[in-house]
Amino acid sequence: MKFRATSALSVAVLLALSGCKTLHHLTHDDTCNKPQLYQRATSIPPLTIPAGLSAPDTSAALEVPSLEGSPPPPRTVKDPCLAAPPSFNVPGSTDRPGE
Repeated sequence: MKFRATSALSVAVLLALSGCKTLHHLTHDDTCNKPQLYQRATSIPPLTIPAGLSAPDTSAALEVPSLEGSPPPPRTVKDPCLAAPPSFNVPGSTDRPGE
């Protein structure tokens, strides 16, 4: 009886110390570099307004710029996940927004 209690307590302590990440890793595939659903999104044509109706106000619409130049190299499964977005600093530029 004492051995079972000691074993149960040891397992509980080990689980508490290991945290949820270990259990989550066993049950989920956390590959952040695998293709995501949003990456297959495509553009759609602009809204067409039927005759007799007025167009909606698009002055505050977000315009996504087109990708100019070559895209970055694809990330592989072995690449580490990005904890923060990459730097958007332009090499050789000393201008800072807001100054």
